Amino acid sequence: MARSTMEVAFLGTQKTEMEGAKYVKIFYGDQPDGKTEHGLSIIGMAVAEEVADEVFAAGSQFAPLETVRISFDVARGGQNKGKNLALHIESAKPRTDKSAAPSGPASTPTAKP
Repeated sequence: MARSTMEVAFLGTQKTEMEGAKYVKIFYGDQPDGKTEHGLSIIGMAVAEEVADEVFAAGSQFAPLETVRISFDVARGGQNKGKNLALHIESAKPRTDKSAAPSGPASTPTAKP
């Protein structure tokens, strides 16, 4: 199994519960192919069961079309196709809190004559 990360336009998270089972999906937009779709291509990715509630709740933090980073596992599916399962979602914006800044003296660029 491989792990990967991608940055995409966030569209939403969805939770469905049926007969005691919980299904969560992340929906994101991709570039249209210009042949069968215009605007955003809407793509859904299933969320791993063990992080379903966490990922669903995280979806409430993002505005539509905000760029997010999705971490996911790629498992081998049928007919040599990959099966993606989302594990984590976060904003792709750089952190602005001071706790994320590296400690130590800040380097400043030097002017060259």
